[in-house]
Amino acid sequence: MNRKPIFDTVRRLLGRGFTGVEVDELDAAIDAAASQPAPAPLRRSINREGLAIVKDSEGLALKAYVCPAGVLTIGYGSTGNHVKPGMVITEAQAEELLRSDLRRFEDWVASHCNPATDNQFSALVSLAFNIGEGALKTSTLRRKHLEGDYAGAADEFGRWNKGGGKVLPGLVKRRAREAALYRKATV
Repeated sequence: MNRKPIFDTVRRLLGRGFTGVEVDELDAAIDAAASQPAPAPLRRSINREGLAIVKDSEGLALKAYVCPAGVLTIGYGSTGNHVKPGMVITEAQAEELLRSDLRRFEDWVASHCNPATDNQFSALVSLAFNIGEGALKTSTLRRKHLEGDYAGAADEFGRWNKGGGKVLPGLVKRRAREAALYRKATV
């Protein structure tokens, strides 16, 4: 590693040259910093308001049921091979399933819908959690978001209001909350 630019910058900041001891200490500090592993990139997570939308919209079911779209579901909207007919879980297990399920959607939105503010990110995670990554990936909503047409993207949330081919009042309400969060400036 060429250390000259570092030493030149520190010399300029100090307004003087280095003593032999200072050169050795700065060399040791550079070596120590260079030997540290790179920090892991920060994972983005749904914010409190987005999490509230998911929990309120999905509701909590401690016993497996078939949702309006015909999918076996448990907890806060958890689906997949781990859900079995007649399955019963605790509230703590429902929270654990939700966090696990959300990680998948958080990671997908982080890698396929950036840039996004915290509120846009959280609204998109809530939407993806409900409709799936595949539907969001090919959506006009995502295309508009990526193009920077945020007003147009926010208007698209309302189009995702059907379950089993029928407009569902719960989805209408959820989409309105997601769109409002998406539009909300991050403070």
